[in-house]
Amino acid sequence: MINLTNIYLDKKIATEVQKVLLSKSLVQGEKVRELEAEMSKVNETRYAVVVNSGTAALHTALVAIGLREGDEVITTPFSFIATVNTILMCKAKPVFIDVNKETFTIDPDLIEDRISKKTKAIVTVDLYGQTCDYKKISKIAKKYNLKIISDSCQAIGAMYKSKPIAKWVDIACFSFYATKNIMMGEGGALVTNNRKVFEFAKRFRQHGQDMEKPYFYHHLGYNYRSTDILAVIGLSQIKFLKKWTKQRYDNACKLIKGLKGIPGIITPNLRVEGEHVFHQFTIRITKDYPLLRDQLRSYLFDHGVRSGVYYPCVLAEYPFIKEIIPYNKDMYPVAEELSSQVLSLPVHPMLKNSEIKKIVSLIKKGANEKN
Repeated sequence: MINLTNIYLDKKIATEVQKVLLSKSLVQGEKVRELEAEMSKVNETRYAVVVNSGTAALHTALVAIGLREGDEVITTPFSFIATVNTILMCKAKPVFIDVNKETFTIDPDLIEDRISKKTKAIVTVDLYGQTCDYKKISKIAKKYNLKIISDSCQAIGAMYKSKPIAKWVDIACFSFYATKNIMMGEGGALVTNNRKVFEFAKRFRQHGQDMEKPYFYHHLGYNYRSTDILAVIGLSQIKFLKKWTKQRYDNACKLIKGLKGIPGIITPNLRVEGEHVFHQFTIRITKDYPLLRDQLRSYLFDHGVRSGVYYPCVLAEYPFIKEIIPYNKDMYPVAEELSSQVLSLPVHPMLKNSEIKKIVSLIKKGANEKN
């Protein structure tokens, strides 16, 4: 079976984990600080705070900018649920903006019309590893004095106009979940150049506790701490970031070349101004392909290839969100169409050329398999 994702662990990692265990310093110690230093280096920021999930990073970032009940946050309806859940956790209101069909990311040309006096921030999502159009978004944010928080949980290492995403936003958030380009099993981080945000985030991840005065609490906080056991896994992974990113990109290019010209198969867009890191290689299956998306997915699985649907519906469709934000079909026509078409194929760095050829061959043959 060709898996959609594959995890590589350095052979030395067991020894490094054992060292942490023997040190008896297991939580938020030296290794967490080392990983924070590496995250600052990768993202070219002054500060980084490692937490226990990408969701925790997003929540911390939103609270850090002062998001409160009644505030509005502009974001995309086509993303993982954590993007909207963290806004709701702050009792703020998500304002969904449809996405660009070519990039799957928020359409900046639609943002300005939805800004109100209550708008506090824009939460961008660098979906599948593709960066948003930060030039346009930054211009809008500056005009209306809005903060930009990037949900870059799928986009560590991605660049926009030759700069890390963090250079374009106030706070960038990342995930180290087991399937991510760099993983720790669970974990996350936020990076910023704002010292006040940095200091707040360090307190917030430890129940609001002062870092110099144990058991003195400044404000509400959460247990968002990470562990040194996980951090050593992250440190062993992050040294491969450039190598793995290049391999993902090379694999993606081979898939694009192989799938070119198949009617009804639309491959990812490679933008000149953005460097895609291909957390997912996501194609679109349109009506010109003989099989529906889910039929093709089943066909691939039956022939030894796993694939995934990210995501099967827009966020606004979930019942608990509809209770807060009214939703009618065709409110987000592009995102709704994409949710019925997208299929993610294996693109991970350990993928073999023979496996890429098999995937391409099956999709070509699949066109003739309709019953």
